Amino acid sequence: MINSKLPDCDYALVIRTDFSDDAAWEELCRVIQQPRFEYETRQPLECIDDESCSGLAPAAVASVLPAGSYRPFVFLADAQTISQAEHALLAVDLQEAPGRTMRVIPAEARSVAANLILANMEFSEFAISVDPDGVYRGFPEAPA
Repeated sequence: MINSKLPDCDYALVIRTDFSDDAAWEELCRVIQQPRFEYETRQPLECIDDESCSGLAPAAVASVLPAGSYRPFVFLADAQTISQAEHALLAVDLQEAPGRTMRVIPAEARSVAANLILANMEFSEFAISVDPDGVYRGFPEAPA
């Protein structure tokens, strides 16, 4: 039973829902907290390591957010994130089409977060750019 309320902060949240591999979780948090571009430094990611969120499903995310909190999305570090080599996070849309999901590789998480929080882009713009396996790995390079 999830009895936690997540922090009401301006950061993008990465919620750990699988507790099977501490080393994988720690490495994931280290990677996603490294900005690649200047605009990413203004929108930090907050890694939430709260065992009461174990097994949290995308449909239940709203139940652990503070009342009245505005958040366009969250990332979940679920069993697939932790167990697969690429460690793709599960992004959950909370605004445009609540409950819609896509996977995002850790190297792209800060860019996705910054653009969604700043409202530069919408979730759907990233979702239509996922690879055939449902993972967002960045926008395709424009032909030279």
